[in-house]
Amino acid sequence: MTNHQPKLSIGLPVYNGEKFLEQALDSILAQTFTDFELIISDNASTDKTEDICRKYAAKDSRIRYYRNQNNIGCARNFNRVFELSTAEYFKWIAYDDLHAPDFVEKCIAILEKDPNLVLCYSEVHFIDQQGKFVQNYNVKLDVNSPYLYKRFYSLLTKHLCYPCYGVIRSRMLKAVPPMGGYGNADGILLLRLGVLGQFYEIPECLFSARIHPEQSMSMFFPNYLAFTSNDPDYSLNMLPDFYSYAVWFDTDKKGKLLLPHWRLLKEYIFSILMFKMSVRDRILCFISLNQQLKGTEWLLIKDLWVAGKTLWRSLFNFSHLQTRFFS
Repeated sequence: MTNHQPKLSIGLPVYNGEKFLEQALDSILAQTFTDFELIISDNASTDKTEDICRKYAAKDSRIRYYRNQNNIGCARNFNRVFELSTAEYFKWIAYDDLHAPDFVEKCIAILEKDPNLVLCYSEVHFIDQQGKFVQNYNVKLDVNSPYLYKRFYSLLTKHLCYPCYGVIRSRMLKAVPPMGGYGNADGILLLRLGVLGQFYEIPECLFSARIHPEQSMSMFFPNYLAFTSNDPDYSLNMLPDFYSYAVWFDTDKKGKLLLPHWRLLKEYIFSILMFKMSVRDRILCFISLNQQLKGTEWLLIKDLWVAGKTLWRSLFNFSHLQTRFFS
């Protein structure tokens, strides 16, 4: 038995990942940087995920496998692997993505060289179900800016949150609230990490994000490839279904009255108010928020309309039940 403290904790939250899980695990276990622990939290999978994980854990002592009795939703499972981590650095991985063998080594080297950096990640490209190249992910974020308000503005732009799969300083993750149970919660997490400090993007494509029908973006955001490449035909109508997304992030929200866009607005505002920053930065962040959300006011109205219809249906059904019961 060893008391060795690993340099990096890698967290893999997974649900029914049998199709691509072994490839993802192989790409992590093939990393040139080897001083890590791999924490797997299985969200009550119903396929062969458990068998695969137990097989790999039996072969490699760096792997710790946990299984939730019930599906606790995406966000809580993501938070769980971080809560179980022990290392100075932390990294999330998904069951369907792939990493170049030197991804972790290069990220750790950059973070060790510059202690002011919060997070390090690499350029991304998309692959299909067979692992073949589809296209590059062309969204560039100004997250290495020394100016807080510029990082904040940049992280409000449309992007797919891939820096979440970079290597992050654990103490910085502990300094922000855990991932919430609502749509774009990963984007809010990144926004808050960006308030704390700079990110660094390695100018090499060391991360392959897989496209397939079972992933959340394909289910709730089918036009996301247009969203990532500055497509001139992109419109707000292509935004994800944040109602379904909220339930996917947190299963306890199923059947409840939701105001997902009001929730996002609240989290954006809270992100400006919760951290220590200069008055100038705070004002500039509020200006950035106004600029980036301008034109989306109708989404707040949509929330109220959907909530009103839900309440009306509930009242009608309740009244109908009362009539039947007392008649």
